[in-house]
Amino acid sequence: MQLISLNTWGGQVWEPLKEFLVRHASETDIFCLQEIFHNAAHPRPALGPVRPELFTDIEAILGGHTGFYAPSQVDDEGLAMFVKKGLPVTREGDVFVHRHLNAMENNDGRTIGRNLQFVEFTITGEVYTIINFHGMWTGGGKDDTPERIEQSRKLRTFMDAAPGRRILVGDFNLEPQTESMAIVRNGMRDLIAEHGITSTRTSFYTKPVKFADYCIVSPDVSVETFQVLPDEVSDHAALLLRFS
Repeated sequence: MQLISLNTWGGQVWEPLKEFLVRHASETDIFCLQEIFHNAAHPRPALGPVRPELFTDIEAILGGHTGFYAPSQVDDEGLAMFVKKGLPVTREGDVFVHRHLNAMENNDGRTIGRNLQFVEFTITGEVYTIINFHGMWTGGGKDDTPERIEQSRKLRTFMDAAPGRRILVGDFNLEPQTESMAIVRNGMRDLIAEHGITSTRTSFYTKPVKFADYCIVSPDVSVETFQVLPDEVSDHAALLLRFS
């Protein structure tokens, strides 16, 4: 199976993003996307020129996939997973690990709630749980804070209780040496570390810290290929995982 994870940057680089999705649609079983907007009548002005109907726009492109949307803030951003039709999803949903739905105050992105999104399915007798996550943003770096550590603990509690082989992907907004990351990766495989990845950013991102996106898998996941793709479709690079 193949999975792609990408923070879409709200679709600000739309034409290259559209081409990227079209090119990978037939071979990708699961897309895990962050910074997705759906019926977003009032997205934060600070976000820039985002596409307020990005979920619908992508849904039109990925006609062979079923889309699931999990808002963190109605009228603003959320998470989306697009699962290839025919993949037998038995359960899907989301859980908040920082604050709550519609927690944002005064268009301040630092106050937005953060959820994880998941799907479960069974293939050839094996259960898989795929988790899509966008971690809290503080506006002041990607180091530990008490709130980030608590967020990681809640994420870990969910992951430990999830059935089967587990894959966690997304934009964590964390540096690799943090206690927050240590909580998440304990007993798991951190494919960013295993492959010596030093950046998950594209040339659109000019700040010095180049870590943000991760792929964490349980030891029973068979990793066939893991890559940080070179495509410039966001200020984040896309992660590609082939697994069984």
